[in-house]
Amino acid sequence: MSVAVSVANLRKTYGDVVAVDDVSLTITTGECFAILGPNGAGKTTTVEILEGYRSRDSGEVSVLGVDPAHGGRSWRAQLGIVLQSARDLGDITTHEAVAHFATYYPAPADVDTTIASVGLTDKAAARISTLSGGQRRRVDVALGLIGAPQLLFLDEPTTGFDPQARREFWVLLQQIKAGGTTIMLTTHYLDEAEALADRVAVIAAGRVIALDTPDQIGVGEDDSVEVSWRQDGRMHREFTTSPTSFVGELAAVLGGEIPELVIRRSTLEDRYLALIDQAQSSTS
Repeated sequence: MSVAVSVANLRKTYGDVVAVDDVSLTITTGECFAILGPNGAGKTTTVEILEGYRSRDSGEVSVLGVDPAHGGRSWRAQLGIVLQSARDLGDITTHEAVAHFATYYPAPADVDTTIASVGLTDKAAARISTLSGGQRRRVDVALGLIGAPQLLFLDEPTTGFDPQARREFWVLLQQIKAGGTTIMLTTHYLDEAEALADRVAVIAAGRVIALDTPDQIGVGEDDSVEVSWRQDGRMHREFTTSPTSFVGELAAVLGGEIPELVIRRSTLEDRYLALIDQAQSSTS
């Protein structure tokens, strides 16, 4: 598979503060790649370097085959960027906003098709000031897509959304990815990364401390599974690294069915918090 983004030994400091410390990662074409980390971990600085908005101190960076430090207009036209804060577009309509942004690109996508792709056809003539927060965020994505980008950067795209709006937005992003667009996502919502990302990098104190698929990141050979069940009128709980064997033995003891059996494996949130705690402990 071709590589959309390649980063090797990236470093950025602000005076005595090390914001990005030896970060290395690759993103394959068509992948949704999520970056997780606490505030101040270096996520935003890393992404801004990839977007060409911030210089680096050292390291090698390639985005769509170009060093962002030297990317020209033709390179920028291949990027879509959706910032954390919504754009202030004044009192114009959805169609007017998307059509205006289309003029910035040499080969933009069709305006009406782009508006339809984010589910706003019935709001094309509506003034953006009258739209809901979720609908305005869809306008932001439309503006990020109108240039027909090969790579889409999304910074905390669903901040402030209610649960239904977030789920609808996830479906939209899955459709965008299915169309072949590579996505780089930063988010504080772990369920969002779990639902959307092919791979996840966890950054703490400017360093990548883990990188894997959402279901495998932070998983170790000694990771235990919680098994709970009812026996003798009360609930029991056991942690085991061999749940299949344990449940089989328990079933034999109980003579078959196990009342109120629940098997709980660690979630992405469990493993993320453990990784961050471990990283903070090692630096304290």
